[in-house]
Amino acid sequence: MTQRPDTLPETIQQEPPAHKDRVVDLLSSEGSALSKYQTVFVGVHGLWPTVRYDLTMMLASGMRGALGFALRKALFPRLLGVAGAGVTFGRSISLRCPGRMSLGDNVTIDDHCSLDARGALSASDFTIGAATLIARDTILLVKQGHLRIGARCSIGSQCFLGAVSGIEIGDDTIIAGQCYFGGGRYHTKLGAGTMQQQGLTTRGAVVIGKDVWIGAGVKVLDGVRIGDGAIIGAGAVVTGDVAPAAIVGGVPAKQIGERT
Repeated sequence: MTQRPDTLPETIQQEPPAHKDRVVDLLSSEGSALSKYQTVFVGVHGLWPTVRYDLTMMLASGMRGALGFALRKALFPRLLGVAGAGVTFGRSISLRCPGRMSLGDNVTIDDHCSLDARGALSASDFTIGAATLIARDTILLVKQGHLRIGARCSIGSQCFLGAVSGIEIGDDTIIAGQCYFGGGRYHTKLGAGTMQQQGLTTRGAVVIGKDVWIGAGVKVLDGVRIGDGAIIGAGAVVTGDVAPAAIVGGVPAKQIGERT
């Protein structure tokens, strides 16, 4: 994981406008259906990688019971760019562009999760550290940039982590269910086309420090940096930086205490 400073910067540098990822546009563009499928789902072109991907997902993804568990444990790691020992996969998991993913030892991906690395350039841009749990129905998506989750983290159920400029989460961080991280902000100038046509801008990567506890239903917007040891109260909307060991809550989130 990238090392973070003990103190957080007072200002955030603006980044260039981000491209709005449009899978619908890609799938409706010119080109063969096979080529589009390989780009969006498989992540590479070629007959054998496509056949291997399809057979693995058809045979193992939705199969119930011990046999399905064993098949996923044996077959899914072969699709990944890097797979540690003891990686465990639940049922009905969606893997898109898995060759650009790196999962550490003893990572657990629960039922119905979606892992999508289509915007990553390599396995170093989509990493999950050792002994981290991704709970059921959670979506991890790299539209562009990177998503790097540290070791021994817990990501609760029904979370959405969508990297536009990047998301970094430090070791031993706890994230409760139904949280939303990342994204960008639409340009909203009148007379310059629809907001979708104008695309997104972003203030930069979301950076979460080590040993952070984030409560249920928290929204963390782009460019936010949360320092080591901070606590974010349930339902908060975090629009600005959070100091190390601070306790924040509310909409927008403000400091309401400090760990002692």
